[in-house]
Amino acid sequence: MILPTYVLAVDQGTTSTRAIVFDHNGRVVASDQREHAQILPRPGWVEHDPMEIWENTRLVIGGALAEANLDASAIAAVGITNQRETTVVWDRTTGLPIANAIVWQDTRTQRLCDELAGEEGLQRYAAQTGLPLATYFAGPKIRWLLDHVDGARARADAGDLLFGTMDTWVVWNLTGGPGRGLHLTDVTNASRTLLMDLRTLTWDARLCAALGVPMAMVPEIRSSSEVYGRCGPGILDGTAVAGILGDQQAATFGQACLERGSAKNTYGTGNFMLLNTGTEIVPSSNGLLTTVCYRLGDAPAVYALEGSVAVTGSLVQWLRDNLGLIASAPEIETLARTVADNGGTYVVPAFSGLFAPHWRPDARGVIVGLTRFVNRGHIARAALEATAYQSLDVLEAMNADSGVALTELKVDGGMTANETLMQFQADLLGVDVIRPVVAETTALGAAYAAGLAVGYWAGTDDIVANWGEAKRWRPAMDAETRERLRRGWDKAVARTLDWVDEDVENA
Repeated sequence: MILPTYVLAVDQGTTSTRAIVFDHNGRVVASDQREHAQILPRPGWVEHDPMEIWENTRLVIGGALAEANLDASAIAAVGITNQRETTVVWDRTTGLPIANAIVWQDTRTQRLCDELAGEEGLQRYAAQTGLPLATYFAGPKIRWLLDHVDGARARADAGDLLFGTMDTWVVWNLTGGPGRGLHLTDVTNASRTLLMDLRTLTWDARLCAALGVPMAMVPEIRSSSEVYGRCGPGILDGTAVAGILGDQQAATFGQACLERGSAKNTYGTGNFMLLNTGTEIVPSSNGLLTTVCYRLGDAPAVYALEGSVAVTGSLVQWLRDNLGLIASAPEIETLARTVADNGGTYVVPAFSGLFAPHWRPDARGVIVGLTRFVNRGHIARAALEATAYQSLDVLEAMNADSGVALTELKVDGGMTANETLMQFQADLLGVDVIRPVVAETTALGAAYAAGLAVGYWAGTDDIVANWGEAKRWRPAMDAETRERLRRGWDKAVARTLDWVDEDVENA
């Protein structure tokens, strides 16, 4: 008998869906990727079509297997990773969504969050959930759909509707859909809903009631690494579905940040920095989130502090698609290199408010410091630097919460290919920035979770052994320059605040 020799990961991201086949060394064997539409019906609203995403998921799985000339018999297990807070509600009988998915960046629930906060403020549920009341999280998005889609509330109360973040949607369809699909999520995704108690790792009935979410809608919470079930009819029929991790937790796992005090920063649509705090739940006093990092089988959950930045890579997309400053994303570095510095210009991309550590939904994006001297190159450079400045804000908050100053930072994601950005990041942080050999750490983390569950990898020591350093950037900026630049950034951030008034419709 020939044993399966690979693990497949589905990475359902904000802008695209990928399927990647990994070997035992954690190296990419084959992959396929498809973008999906970004639906923007109003300022601040961001939606995805769940049916398009499911169709693309099927196509990329087939594409990756075809590229490697493999079939289901060669796949030991499937792991899922996903854009975490994006919310889908669908009919359990037909499998059809009641509306487009509301994406994590979407800000339409701000007034609802303010109402829920009441006199107790945005930290009202933080002791239980580790999260502030913010538009970022899934719970208020469920409530919005139930309140605004005709007939949705009655259907939900009758038990006809299911909720899920994108992992749940993919797994439900992958395991057979209507009549047989598994309705479940893992602890990392559940911890991003404002509905799960961090200590018990269960749905809190009082939180669900407060947010108006019927318990019949929510999926079963499972660990991040266990055999949940088998794929239904299709190209992977019978293959074990055995790992689920939210994308940032998956990247942390794929980066082998398995020890307390280890950290990574992912540079994607947004930036997300996670610090492993071990089995201890560390509340933040500095604007960070307390979240579940992972849970392997029946072992105790491992927790993390997280700094979430909404707009980094998507700022480059905005310069390309909305302003036409560049024709393709890689051109941003070429353009930035035409100038020696930012020319006194700062870009603060608070398109949906400021996320960690500020949590200011009233903020909106600004470009400041403009003079006649400033040209396209300066704006391109300032846009890249915005990513590094936002990461600096998060790192300082993380150091304050943990009481431990990081000595180096592991990085991953598409923007780490940008040498100019990575060097500037090291300069600003004053610590080494390290990129691994395998850049697809998010998908790799999901693959590891699935492979561990079926014995493909013997244990986490295999994950540590597979990790390898590809590139290291060392800080080269003097302290005086660093302080001057940081002072300019802080002034620029201050200019973004208090922009949105209650009567402003297009904000």
